Amino acid sequence: MAALTFAGHAQNAADCKSSTGPETDWHDCNKRQLMLGGSDLQGSNLASTDFTLTDLRRAMLRSANLEKATLVRASLAGAVADKANFTRVEAYRGNFSGISAEGASFVSSELQRTDFTRARLTGADFEKAELGRADFTEAVLTGTKFSMANLSRAKLSGAIFEGPIDFDRAFLFLTRIEGLDLSAATGLEQAQIDLACGDASTKLPAGLSAPAKWPCPADDD
Repeated sequence: MAALTFAGHAQNAADCKSSTGPETDWHDCNKRQLMLGGSDLQGSNLASTDFTLTDLRRAMLRSANLEKATLVRASLAGAVADKANFTRVEAYRGNFSGISAEGASFVSSELQRTDFTRARLTGADFEKAELGRADFTEAVLTGTKFSMANLSRAKLSGAIFEGPIDFDRAFLFLTRIEGLDLSAATGLEQAQIDLACGDASTKLPAGLSAPAKWPCPADDD
């Protein structure tokens, strides 16, 4: 009774007691509050795995499938997760600082208050993700997709990107965009800019203008 999973792996019974290694199958396993820093889990099936409060710092997660995994307050700081599947993960207050997740999918994920500082997210897809108060300071966002994402009170100021970045129908309530060059951004409309928080150094696409309320007051929380 095999079912197709991410990256073409066949999903059979998971071996929850197996040690870490490439293509490990831990789907639906309980891996809460473990010390797995530096583990090699490349190409592994980690779908629906519970990693609550688990240390995955500097782990190798390239092309791993973490769809619907629980990563609440987990640390993936410095991990390598290029092309990994984080679709529909729950990662409230997760630490993704310094992660390399280029080309990764975070579609429809719960990422409120997640730390993405200094993350490398070129080509990552955050479509329909919940990113309230997420911090993208110094993150590389070239070609990143935020279409239909909730970025309310998220911090994009200090992010690094060249060229397009997609905000189609994204919710930008009090999103911090001070100092950003958004002149090549796609999907932006005046109504979104009116909700966001920029300043005199924020550059907008042609046809859009800064609202009179800029700059916004500092966000104390």
